[in-house]
Amino acid sequence: MPALNVEFSDRELEDLRQIAKERGTSMKALVREAAAADIARHRALQEGAEAFRRFFASHADEFAAAFPEDEPTAKDEGRVA
Repeated sequence: MPALNVEFSDRELEDLRQIAKERGTSMKALVREAAAADIARHRALQEGAEAFRRFFASHADEFAAAFPEDEPTAKDEGRVA
């Protein structure tokens, strides 16, 4: 399995040791769990953003009618939101 060396400050390392001790786990397991949780969170946010984009696109006419002041004007053409 590929590995990654990660550097921590002395304070961060001591905090990690303390947290791992409190949880009854190893520092390696603690850091891996934190990284895996962040990866899962990132994926969920990406999926949520994509679901929102699809929803918004499929209801674009309804949003335009409900919020006409937010519709781009001719001078806004080509502008990316």
